[in-house]
Amino acid sequence: MILDLIALDNSAKVWIYQADREFSYDELDEIRPMIFDFLDQWTSHQNMLMTYGNVFHRRFLAMFVDESLAGASGCSIDASVRFVKQLESHFGVSLMGRDTVAYMIDEEISTLPLNELGSAVIDGRLQADTFVFDNLVKNKDAFLKEWCKPMNESWHKRFV
Repeated sequence: MILDLIALDNSAKVWIYQADREFSYDELDEIRPMIFDFLDQWTSHQNMLMTYGNVFHRRFLAMFVDESLAGASGCSIDASVRFVKQLESHFGVSLMGRDTVAYMIDEEISTLPLNELGSAVIDGRLQADTFVFDNLVKNKDAFLKEWCKPMNESWHKRFV
């Protein structure tokens, strides 16, 4: 069952998948109904899940599950991973890679390989106050408050 994000409890789990490129507006028009169809049918042990999902900043797929009525099980999480892999294949995009960091400067989102983050700070391309996206946040509350924050306030600070 799809709800508005605001209707989900702040403890709702979130999974964030970062695309290796921006989706075009035409692709967004195609992907959003696919996301909504999946979420509308997403179940755990035959219980409907209270969900929300969307693409943010044309690059991040975020799917939320409010576990107050039914929790996401291993099988339901596997189903979501299969769905994400189908999206990757359909759109020719990588969503499962975890080796890049997305950051924002002047409202422009860019990425660089995680192993280059330290050198980007050293050579001045990135600063301690550069906003980075922490795709490891665990729930809706953290997504809303901590997903995008200055590098020196995130786990990325070890590179500063």
